[in-house]
Amino acid sequence: MTGLLAQLFFTFFFIGLFNFGGGVAMLSLIQGQVVTVHGWITQEMFTDIVAISQTTPGPIAINCATYVGYEVMSGAGYGQLAGVAGSVLATFALVLPSFLVFYLVIRVFYKFHESRTFTDTMRALRPAVAGLIGAAALLLMFRSEWHGLLPQLHLIRANFPDWTSWLIFGAALALGLSRKAGPIAIILGAGVVGLLIY
Repeated sequence: MTGLLAQLFFTFFFIGLFNFGGGVAMLSLIQGQVVTVHGWITQEMFTDIVAISQTTPGPIAINCATYVGYEVMSGAGYGQLAGVAGSVLATFALVLPSFLVFYLVIRVFYKFHESRTFTDTMRALRPAVAGLIGAAALLLMFRSEWHGLLPQLHLIRANFPDWTSWLIFGAALALGLSRKAGPIAIILGAGVVGLLIY
């Protein structure tokens, strides 16, 4: 059990340490580690965890780490108490680098905030953040299998089981792009519609 807790801690610590762009951008890193690299949970379970994390209060990546930590430890047969320990440890490990880096960044910012190199570096990171957020969206829609140099994409049927789910997705996307509704209203609306239909 101690070995799994240590692995959980270091996995989420490095995710928190090397992430740029906030919680949504972090989802692709979390998915890559807990589903692909370690195989702790399935892609379908990760998708459910992301959905729950979006609808519960707090930052999505921290909520996701909390749920994943619980699932990993309780799913390994250690019981609910170990699941709670996994939740606390994964959450702490994810936010610890932010506290450490934030402290250093504040010190550096006050020293170099008028430097052109510093402002250019921050501007150059913006496209990478957009790419990470786009990758997180694609990972929730498709599962990839590598055959040689090219990936083969498979739609995750559990997330889009029928044409109605595509209509809900399309309506939510259209509302988001038109800015006629805020993200919270779209999430709640899609949730209510899904609950009524399914």
